[in-house]
Amino acid sequence: MDVTQLPFNRLVGLEHASGDRLLVALPAGPQYGNHIGTVHASALLAVAEAGSGAFLLRALGPATGFLPVVRRLEAKFRKPAVGWVATRAAVPDGESGRWAAELSTRGRVSATVPVEVVDGAGVVVMSATVEWFIARAAPDA
Repeated sequence: MDVTQLPFNRLVGLEHASGDRLLVALPAGPQYGNHIGTVHASALLAVAEAGSGAFLLRALGPATGFLPVVRRLEAKFRKPAVGWVATRAAVPDGESGRWAAELSTRGRVSATVPVEVVDGAGVVVMSATVEWFIARAAPDA
């Protein structure tokens, strides 16, 4: 699965990011602005959510037969963002292995992914924690 190809993410204009540990990006554009000329909070949240999903895909691989959904997203806006923004994420060593093991044995897992949204200069403009609930998909899903 490619998170940039999900209908909402295509509508918003999310794209793959290049660079050290970067996952997805939102290009610069006036359509992402708010009333004070910075990137709208909803746009930053969309980048964070999609980036956390891309991180899960990288961490767990192409696991088929599972359905991930966001359970909770908590964010802290740190600095106003202007222009291009991207997401990076990391979890402690062994965490993704624990997720995979729990999926294998229990058929479900709660996976928490901390993310940072950074601007073109690498400044953190928002930090967030995205909690995903991942379960076996119904056979007819």
